[in-house]
Amino acid sequence: MIDLSVIIVNWNTRDLLGRCLESVYHAAGPLKIEVLVVDNGSADGSAAMVRQRFAQTQLIANAENVGFARANNQALAKSRGRYLMLLNSDTLVLGDALQLLVAYMHLHPTVGAAGPRLLNADGSLQASCHPLLTPGREFWRLMFLERVVRRATYAVERWDPVLPREVEVIKGACMVVRRAVLDQVGLLDDRYFMYSEEMDLCYRISQAGWALYWVPQAQVVHYGGVSTRQMADAMYIELYRSKIQFWKKFGGARRARWFKVLIAVAYIPRWALFSIARIFDRTQTERARIYGALLARLHSM
Repeated sequence: MIDLSVIIVNWNTRDLLGRCLESVYHAAGPLKIEVLVVDNGSADGSAAMVRQRFAQTQLIANAENVGFARANNQALAKSRGRYLMLLNSDTLVLGDALQLLVAYMHLHPTVGAAGPRLLNADGSLQASCHPLLTPGREFWRLMFLERVVRRATYAVERWDPVLPREVEVIKGACMVVRRAVLDQVGLLDDRYFMYSEEMDLCYRISQAGWALYWVPQAQVVHYGGVSTRQMADAMYIELYRSKIQFWKKFGGARRARWFKVLIAVAYIPRWALFSIARIFDRTQTERARIYGALLARLHSM
């Protein structure tokens, strides 16, 4: 029986993927693991690197980028582990993080999913979980009120570094899910191309009565945004498309429309401010353009 299936979706991050795979195999310890890499049509030789250096890895090589959720589902369908880890290609697994996460899940049978403490490349703390997205929380964050009162994020920096805590959403950079849970709630919703698919899954897990926990003893470095920076403009639009899609699915069309109104209220002043600023500072042109593109497409999302 395979203890843990580690699933990694890659798009043009060959060097980071190689380091990630090295860290996974090194961290496995006594666990029986299998590693499945889904390459989403990379043009940087990622698939060839996996074949040459990590022959024990199961490689699924897509001809094109089919999206994060769909690619994960391809591997999930082939996986055999009792526990399933979704892991970004731009991560490094530290120490015995895999063993700690699996052990925690094994000792706590009501926990449906768990995530580690995520660290930035310099070792500083990175957000690895957050409250469930609501229109109000998103507006609160966009209006910079989060700096006054925390509503849209957790104060993870104040949490006990060795005490696991129940959370609402685990960041998809690294998440371990019990197979029995996926059998119950289903795979990732592949109608999301990128973003919010992990929030959708976490919400379904919690609605099914399972708990989700942050396990800080397990640590993973997450470089963050390496793939998405390759097409930053499109991904910025996709981020909001996915958030609206989430609320259309779980809150209905009316709440999704209200969400779009709040986004417009927050972004119209931003667009106006940077449109004026670019007259005097051309470096602000790009931001004004992206904000304008978001507002232009908001109605059709």
